[in-house]
Amino acid sequence: MDFRVMGLDAPLISTLHHLMDLSAPHEEEATEKAAPNAPKRMYVRDARAMASTPADVKELPGSYVFVIDMPGVKSGEIKVQVEDDNLLVISGERKREEEKDGKYLRMERRMGKFMRKFSLPENANTDGVSAACQDGVLTVTVQKLPPPEPKKPKTIEVKVA
Repeated sequence: MDFRVMGLDAPLISTLHHLMDLSAPHEEEATEKAAPNAPKRMYVRDARAMASTPADVKELPGSYVFVIDMPGVKSGEIKVQVEDDNLLVISGERKREEEKDGKYLRMERRMGKFMRKFSLPENANTDGVSAACQDGVLTVTVQKLPPPEPKKPKTIEVKVA
């Protein structure tokens, strides 16, 4: 199909196809030779992990709350970190249990690594971060810093010269 006829740029389509590619790792070298400017496999894997991890973010008077559904993920398999003083990173891996009997006829539930990154606002207290996982829902709470006190006017004594 000629995407130029449709008004789409060929390099853009090539990159999108590469992002969607589920090729085996040994095919990566051939892909890199054919499309040297295409994103690397690790970047694609991270992009997929972030795209497949939806989150709700809400602001409360004293905190920011991040809520992510994680059915079947044990709390020990979830990592919550603050990087560079303002980047909240939530990551982990959902593993499929090995089946000894039978075989899958269909596999629709997403397995594998997940990750989300959130830039925190200036008033986020990165020392006041807590995380709890209950019933397959992870809730990360980041406390807000108190607003700075307004500066009081400074009175200067006028001396007689």
